[in-house]
Parts: sequence; C-alpha cells; structure tokens
Amino acid sequence: MMKEILIGAAYYPEMWEESEVEKDLARCKELGLNCLRVGEFAWGKMEPQEGAFDFEWLTRVVDKLYENGIYTVMCTPSATPPRWMLNKYEEMRRVSPELKRNEVSSRCHICKTSSLAREKNRMIVTEMAKAFSGHKGVIGWQIDNEIFPYHGGCYCEKCKGAFRSYLKEKFGSTQKLNKAWGMTRWSLDYESFEAIEPPYPDEWKHPSLCAAWWEFQCNQIYSYVNEQAEILHKFGCKNVGTDMMMTNALDYYKTNEKLDVVQFNHYNSASELPDTAFSYDFLRCVKDKPFWVTETQVGWNGSEFANCGYRPEGNCYANTWLPVAKGAEMNLYWLFRTHPNGHELAHGALYSAAGRAYRVSEEVKKAAKEFKDCANFLANSSVKSKIALHYSGTAVNVWKNAPILKDFDYRKTLIEKYYSAFRHYNVDVIDTPHSLSGYEVLVSPFLSTADENGFKERVIEWVKEGGTWIAGPMTDVMDGNASKYTSEPYSFLEELAGVYTKYQKPVDNDVFKAKWVQGGACAVGMNFDAYEPKEGTKSLAEYDGGEFGGLSVICERQVGKGKVILVGSVISHADLLNLVDRAPIAKASANVILTERTGEENGVIAVETEDKYGELKLDGEYLDLIGGGKVKGKVRIEPYGVLVLKKL
Repeated sequence: MMKEILIGAAYYPEMWEESEVEKDLARCKELGLNCLRVGEFAWGKMEPQEGAFDFEWLTRVVDKLYENGIYTVMCTPSATPPRWMLNKYEEMRRVSPELKRNEVSSRCHICKTSSLAREKNRMIVTEMAKAFSGHKGVIGWQIDNEIFPYHGGCYCEKCKGAFRSYLKEKFGSTQKLNKAWGMTRWSLDYESFEAIEPPYPDEWKHPSLCAAWWEFQCNQIYSYVNEQAEILHKFGCKNVGTDMMMTNALDYYKTNEKLDVVQFNHYNSASELPDTAFSYDFLRCVKDKPFWVTETQVGWNGSEFANCGYRPEGNCYANTWLPVAKGAEMNLYWLFRTHPNGHELAHGALYSAAGRAYRVSEEVKKAAKEFKDCANFLANSSVKSKIALHYSGTAVNVWKNAPILKDFDYRKTLIEKYYSAFRHYNVDVIDTPHSLSGYEVLVSPFLSTADENGFKERVIEWVKEGGTWIAGPMTDVMDGNASKYTSEPYSFLEELAGVYTKYQKPVDNDVFKAKWVQGGACAVGMNFDAYEPKEGTKSLAEYDGGEFGGLSVICERQVGKGKVILVGSVISHADLLNLVDRAPIAKASANVILTERTGEENGVIAVETEDKYGELKLDGEYLDLIGGGKVKGKVRIEPYGVLVLKKL
C-alpha cells in the first residue's frame, strides 16, 4: 500500500492558459490535494499533426505538480483520437447497430477491432511512455477512459468477421454451435459461420447469440487494453490500470488480469452511498490489493445540464472516506475545475470555471487532513474477510439476455437482498475465478453458471475442508451459452446438496409461504424451488401449505468437514445471517457501515451513510484518531460522520 492516501481530481491543463494552471496549483495545495489525473482526452494537443508529437506543455505541468508535492496519474488518450485522424481514417470509428458510422462529436467511439486504430494507439502510447516513464511525479497510468462496449459495441464488417472467427474457434463447427444454442427450434440452424449476423435492435433476439456477441465485444476490449499495458510495462511504467464503471458486465477479472491496479469510476447519488460499499468490497478482491477510485462526483453530475441532485452537507465527506475505509489508497473526484464550455459544462467540481470553491471542497479538505492524521493506521492495517459473496461477470451476461424472472436486476438484487445484510461484517464480493482460501462462508445467490473457471472442483474441495456454501436460489442453472441443463436442473449442485428438485417456479409474487422446521416463519420471495431431501440431507425450512406443502425450501448436507446449504428462495436478512452464523464486527445501528481493519494495527472504521445519527457499541477501549481521546461502550456518530478507532 502507498505510504499516504492519494486524494485529488481529474484535471485538464489543455483547457487552460499556463497562468491559470499556476493558480490551480495553489488551489490544490489549499485543499490538501496530492494527486491529479491528466491527459485522458488530450490526444489532439499531443499530436496536432500526424506523426508530430508534442509533450513539452504536458511535461511542464507534471514538473510543476511534482515540485508542489502533487503526483500525476498519466492517462493514455485513446478514447478521443483527434478529429483530423478520425476524418482521415474512417475505419477507426465505431459503426452503430443501425450500420451507421459514428460522427466525430463525442468520445469512446472507436472500433476496437480496427487494426489501424490499434496501430495509432500503439504509437501515441509509445511516445507517452518515452516522455514520462521515468518521471518521479508520475505515480501511475490509466489506459483509455471508462472503456466499455457502449450501445452493444461496433457492428462494422471487420467486427462481424472477427465475431464469426471467434465463434468458429470456440465451437469448431456450426453443428456444435447449433446444438449448444438450440437453433433447431424455430428452424434457425446456421449453415455456415458466414451466415451469422450480430444481434440487431428491433428484433426478438436469441439469448445465446446476444450473450456470445457481448462476450466477443468484451474480448476485443481485453486485448485492446492489454496491448497498451504491454507497451507501458515495456518502458517500466508502474501502477498501470484502466478506469472502469461499476458494472461487472465488462468482466473486472479478465480486464485487469495483466494490469497492476484496479481503477474505478462511480457517480452514485447521495442516497446511493450505502450501496457504493458493495463495489469497494468487490474491487478490493479483484487483485487482492488496494484499489484506486479514479472518479466520483464531487457535488453533482451533469452534461449540458446538472443531474443527480446536489450532495447534502456531509455526504461528500462520507463519500471521500468510505472507499478508503474499505481498502482504497486513492480517491479522485471528477473534476477539479468545471469546464467553461463543451459537453460537460454543467458538471459539478471542486472549483467553478471561474475558480471559485464550493462547500463540498471544504469537505474534501477536511478528509484530506484526516487521511494524514490516520496515515499510520491506514498504512499498517487492511481489510480481511471470512465471508464471501459471489458477483459473477458470466451471470451479468446470462441474466441480461435470459433473465428468467421478469424485470430481474442481478446487481440490484445482490445488493438489496444479500449484501445489505452485511453492513456490520467484513465481506469480500468475488467472482468465480477468485480463490476460496481463507473463507469460512461462501454465499452464492443467482450464480447462473457455477461450472466455470474450475470453480466446481475448487468449491467441492473447499467444502470438504470445512467451508459452508450457501448456494441459491437460481445457482448453477445455466451454462455459459445462456442455456439450461437437460439431464437435471443443475450441473452438479443437486447431487452435491443431496436433493431431488421437485419444482422450480421463477414467479415473483407472494403465493408461497414457508416456516423453519425448528419453528417460526421463514420469509420467501422472487423464486420458489421445492426439494425432496435424500438420505443424509436435512430440511431446515419447508413450504407451509398449498401445492408445495411439506417440501423443503432450504436443505443442509454435511460434505466432509463442511456443509452445503441449498436455498430455493430469497429469504430475509435475519434468516440469511442465521445461516451464516458468524458474529458481526460490533453492534451498530443499521445506518452505519462498519469495516474492521487488522494488521500491525487493529481497529474499526465506522461511516454513517443515511444523514442521521448513528450508534456503535464497542467491545473494548479504542483511540479515536479523528476526534482524539479514548472511547468505549456506546459511541454516537454524527450524520454522515466518520469514526476511525484504533484498538488499544
């Protein structure tokens, strides 16, 4: 981990006269900022004419930043090639699903398959690496900007051809593809790979085709990112990453496989602050190391008009602390100074276009000072978890294209129905490639595809060694092609759990009730699977009356030293925590998020996230690193307040 927490913003020196840059440096120091992101959209100024590169202006900026104690995250500008380049080389521009070539009017409109676009990227990244790889002020690198298959990706002829080649390599023959996708139904069999078209709008699209197209477009992005990373690493550049938005639709594990640091952008509104912690608990696990928040809104979001509402007093302060509590070593805002014109002139910032500070700027200043006060504790402690919750990139793709449940939102369901139960626990949010070592409990709801990345073999061995796997509902029910299994409802979970699945009903209503075998109601919802336990498997909860009466909704089976708990429905937070059967970090009110930090120094960080007073009950004596003094017993937390408590 860095010796200090990096706090700052995105900055665009190409927008300002150098005299204004000098003034902005003074503003940075006033707020206590120690890091700026630069360069991500400045290709036009870096290469004003083809093959003529100019980095002197940017070098002067980076030099001045470093001289004033401010580090730089250098960004490659491949999201915005200059207009002259895109007009000269049309093939670089993305083609929409309507088969129209993108106009040169915005950003992130590049075809990831274009060999010419790749060549131009390599050239600019190589020149940047030559110019800045040895600069002491450059602390890391960002590749592109919020890279993603926007609008379904690119539909140009090169992409179509590459898609067909991808399918041919994956399946080998159209006969195997047709079987895997079930194309015989409706007489949709492909006679050749050349006959395959990507999914277009305004059609009833086959889920397997849609899933494969998305997978292909994401694969193009992985290689697009890796190509730039390879150049930067070749020149010795450190802390190379790419800033990504919060969805796992573009697989975080695959995107970051060859990168050094996970970078994250989010624009959650004030009311969504509690949910943001889900992303942090996920990001921390992708590479099992501290992550960087490279963008978050400082006051309000916006384009030509302001959006998402203004952050109430204290919310920006809590939003600055929460990622750091959860394991981030950087938190940067978008943006430092509002653009005076252009597409995002209404976006909030630390400073207005005229250079005037906002109230939220003072909240960032306050957090920056506290990061210094808590530096030793933050550097000498980290977040360790015994509980893990699955959030799968494959499941994102499968449920998007074959949701089964009407209006099903996988991410939202995970957060509201599962993750929110763990506000007072350390929990890792992981994808299936992640190691299970060190976990005692694994919670896997709606994990559509469990037989991937060697997970089947690893989870069985992990359970045998003593782990508790709480699986379901709707886990292990589809393969990676968005197709159901035909020999039984699961690929292996039914056999492992020792049950016969009598019914599966993905109907989101209140027609079924359930009760615990030991007594008391068991809340169920969204999906209803009914099981007949086999010998060696016991029923924990059963349906109460109706057509499912007497059938099990929750079963438990001992497997080696551990156990599998198969859950056929969405249950309450309290019932879920009873199954987890682990003590929380401490007792606290529901509006407080707790994070236990352990290592050379131990303690708890508490963040109030709902703009009301909270309470924390401590199990011993702690040193309050922000407020000063010793605390024990019941401690009150101010609205949007933060407590950093070191255990004595």
